[in-house]
Amino acid sequence: MFIPIGDDNSRVRITPWLTWAIVAACCYVWYRQLTGGEAYTMGWSAIPYEITHGVDLIHTQEIVIEGSAAKIQHARGPQPIYVTLLSSMFMHGSWMHLIGNMIYMLVFADQIEARLRRFRFLIFYLVCGLAAAMAQILSRPDSIIPILGASGAIAGVLGAYLVTTPRNPVRLLIFIWVITVPAWLVLGGWFALQLLALRGMDPSAVSGVAYMAHIGGFIAGAILVHALTPRRRAGN
Repeated sequence: MFIPIGDDNSRVRITPWLTWAIVAACCYVWYRQLTGGEAYTMGWSAIPYEITHGVDLIHTQEIVIEGSAAKIQHARGPQPIYVTLLSSMFMHGSWMHLIGNMIYMLVFADQIEARLRRFRFLIFYLVCGLAAAMAQILSRPDSIIPILGASGAIAGVLGAYLVTTPRNPVRLLIFIWVITVPAWLVLGGWFALQLLALRGMDPSAVSGVAYMAHIGGFIAGAILVHALTPRRRAGN
């Protein structure tokens, strides 16, 4: 088990206000999930079947997830239901889900915000989140399992970081030891794990982890960062 705890920020010349604002927004939405209960979470999560069929599921259904029976208690969501594609990328399924995502966001996103500047970074983040959600939805268009979490959008940040600063030093906490390795090793390893996990899945099985969202967001970020990077004026 490894946890990134920092990187070399010597080239970051801005205060990453937008990165911090996104982290704050995710924490606020998590508070709303805790106080609003299951109905709030289910109502505002993106559900593939709802998106592909344009309907709002409101009934409880039973399915099997990773070999265990589970009840999906659908709740009334916003209208149009496609709003959940946006709201779901600020939601999380557990404390560990939230904390893990926010650690990756705080370590890696400031580099991309500094590169793109704030408005472009906001567009980048949202588009990566939407691309991640659509990758997962298209892989299982009739699934009634909710998609939620910043993982897809943050995967876009990781993809952008990998292709723009692959050699930047990243500090990792491995159990009780801290080591420094190049970013390509951390982020390339992370992406490889997603591919391996997806490949190892039974195509007919239902998983609680949206691996296709991670992969889709990562690829989108790696491509989009170049399109959104401001061009330097001649003489600069």
